[in-house]
Amino acid sequence: MTRTWHTQLAVLWIAVAWLAAGLYVAPLLSGKDPKFQVWGVNFLFVSLLVIVVGSFAGQWAAVNGFFRNLTANFWFGHQGYEYTDLGRFWQIYLFIGLMLWVLLVLRGLWPLLRRKGGVSLILLVAISTVAIGLLFGASLMWGEKTHISIMEYWRWWVVHLWVEGVFEVFATAIVSALLVRMGLVRPSVAATAVLVATIVFLSGGVLGTFHHLYFSGTPIGVIALGSVLSALEVVPLAVVGFEAYNRSKLEGQNEWEEVYHWPFRFFAAVLFWNLVGAGLLGFLINTPIALYYMQGLNTTASHGHAALFGVYGMLGLGLVLYCMRGLTNPRIWNQRLLSIAFWCLNIGLAMMTFLSLLPQGLWQTYVSFNENYAAARSAELMHHPIMEGLVWARVPGDVVFAVGVGAFVLFAVKAFWGSRRRA
Repeated sequence: MTRTWHTQLAVLWIAVAWLAAGLYVAPLLSGKDPKFQVWGVNFLFVSLLVIVVGSFAGQWAAVNGFFRNLTANFWFGHQGYEYTDLGRFWQIYLFIGLMLWVLLVLRGLWPLLRRKGGVSLILLVAISTVAIGLLFGASLMWGEKTHISIMEYWRWWVVHLWVEGVFEVFATAIVSALLVRMGLVRPSVAATAVLVATIVFLSGGVLGTFHHLYFSGTPIGVIALGSVLSALEVVPLAVVGFEAYNRSKLEGQNEWEEVYHWPFRFFAAVLFWNLVGAGLLGFLINTPIALYYMQGLNTTASHGHAALFGVYGMLGLGLVLYCMRGLTNPRIWNQRLLSIAFWCLNIGLAMMTFLSLLPQGLWQTYVSFNENYAAARSAELMHHPIMEGLVWARVPGDVVFAVGVGAFVLFAVKAFWGSRRRA
């Protein structure tokens, strides 16, 4: 049960941070908040709460055996497919919510889209927004009794292409639009960069999805092509990360840089984890021969944690801070709390990855190579004293990470509370 909630929360909170940034940035770029926009945003927020509470309650009920009917379990309980565990009813509700989000963002961008000339970057933002809404529909392409090989194909469209592909295009477009608005990049240069990034993301993302399909009977040639092209996906975010890092080096030279210090710092952290978590640890398990011995072991978990939070989580926090820059008074931000949050989140993530998850995965890989894959996942190995020691070795990193989470939450509460009191 905790594993289900853990993976669901990981995807949901990161997605919400990015989607909320879209709702904030769209009217910011156009300079106009559409009529009744606040009602739509509030309805979307309430719907999100209903989906999270309802799906989590349904999953708990399913695991504890309250659904006697398997069809009812499929619709309202637990589908049993990792990252898409939520029942079909909640999937449909979330899809409708995403389409509402698309409508709200497009309403915010509409004044810019109606202008003549100079809208190519905004058009790319709009296209990526529509793609995010529509592509989640891949989660509706399987049914209760669909064969697992077909179901796995569509599930990885959601996990890999929706999260790792289209969201990255959206993030690249949004960040580029913000840099243009701040006067750091020319619109023509930004539009070209986003278009190239989109080509790289989708050529690497669509075909790169196939490196996940080893257990679905996919031909080796397709897996090999997918693993090679998947390597391209780290390139655009690396460029964004270098850009953020270069901007952060300008601090002290311009007054406005002080306000953007922490958003840029979190964007720069994306660079490191994109190369290490998504790149190095991703390539470690992607190639066909590595998939045969390593996929599904804790080598996958080390890649998943370092990439999902290191890249998407850090980018989500950077976007949250960018939005908070306009929603609160940056002059009263508690710099010490932000510093603690930044360093503890990064150091804690590194500790849990390299002191626990990766050593576990490498030992499992050794056993898989020398004996067989089943032995690497056996209860005997997982409860070996050394393996249990490596599991406990994750606790220090988790504690450091939790301190970072607490510091960020406390910072956000104080920032909003302090701004409200001054108002």
